[in-house]
Amino acid sequence: MIHRRQFLQSSSLALLAPSILTQSNLSLLPPSFNPIGLEERKQRIEKAQTLLLKNKMRALILDAGTSMEYFTGIKWYPSERSLLAIIPDRGEISFICPAFEEDRFQEINVISQQVRTWEEHENPFAMTIQWLKDQGIRSGKLAIEERTRFFIFDGLRKAGATFQLVSGDPISIPCRIIKSPAEIALMQRANDITVEAIKAGMASLKEGMTPVEVATKIAQVHRSQGAVHDFALVNMGVATSYPHGSNKPQILKQGDVVLMDVGCVVGGYSSDITRTIVFGKPTDKQRKIWDLEKKSQTAGFAAAQLGRPCEEVDRASRKVLEDAGFGPGYRLPGLPHRTGHGIGMNGHEWGNMVKGNKDPLQVGMCFSIEPTIAIPGEFGIRLEDCVYMTQDGPRWFSQPSPSVDVPFQ
Repeated sequence: MIHRRQFLQSSSLALLAPSILTQSNLSLLPPSFNPIGLEERKQRIEKAQTLLLKNKMRALILDAGTSMEYFTGIKWYPSERSLLAIIPDRGEISFICPAFEEDRFQEINVISQQVRTWEEHENPFAMTIQWLKDQGIRSGKLAIEERTRFFIFDGLRKAGATFQLVSGDPISIPCRIIKSPAEIALMQRANDITVEAIKAGMASLKEGMTPVEVATKIAQVHRSQGAVHDFALVNMGVATSYPHGSNKPQILKQGDVVLMDVGCVVGGYSSDITRTIVFGKPTDKQRKIWDLEKKSQTAGFAAAQLGRPCEEVDRASRKVLEDAGFGPGYRLPGLPHRTGHGIGMNGHEWGNMVKGNKDPLQVGMCFSIEPTIAIPGEFGIRLEDCVYMTQDGPRWFSQPSPSVDVPFQ
């Protein structure tokens, strides 16, 4: 769930499950992936326009970033020279582009030829408002995507006195939170690669290693399989009790808990998997806490049923821990964070499994289940796998760990 974590491996693992640690399945993975196509992007724009009409909004304004890429396929660095996309409630999507960047922009633009350019001395926000007026949109609500930078929002507000600038969440979130089969396939590919990367990281563990050395091995496997390496947070020993790790030096020694939180990106879509093991023979306490974490994750999965509120996943996972004497709530020792987060093009998206989220689980929603047990001053255990919702309920992108001694099936 949280952002990035770390890993460990046990010398006993090599005896219990040598195939997991020494045999790579990378050669069995599909050699390539199918990117999101033009037709699917057009369907996304059509859905956005349907939502604009439903919400009585005249247009959705997109800054360079994930949502622009989602709707248009255009990945653009968000510099001070604004590139904006405008999805009107009717008609073709249009772009406001820096003039000297037009040739470069057109190399990657396949979605629309409606492009207006602005010179260095011109105001792109006034041009955006003028484009809307030229389309007959002279007033009303303009939806601003949530990650639009403030200077753009402010520029549009000053240039468009007849418009009301409102949150674009009612448009972008319903579009992006429901994943298509093509999106789920890309996420599955990313998860498959990350599984193999974690295995390689575990197989590399040796006494005296640092987290950076393990993370480097993981990154190498991600890249060797054509994925974009996103993160590999590796924590050892007491540092595993910090959900996002510690800045203190860590040197692997026998008996250390090792936590690996890893993700990559394939075709613009993310994976996020955490495994926790013990380097050497687990103590009775380490094994007991690991087993309790497994039980908590399993309870969260069982609660993830269509139509039930997202918060039920958190409630079910947390109850297992509280019944065992941890917490309550976010108190330590226990689970100090939400049980899961949405995932898609961004590693963390809408659809959090957290108290208060009453939104019902729907087909196509994707999210992590990662309850964590943090014991300050000792160690932490987190198991994280992501699921996607189907007509038959949740399905794992990566199969959960069978035991502390066998991190992968």
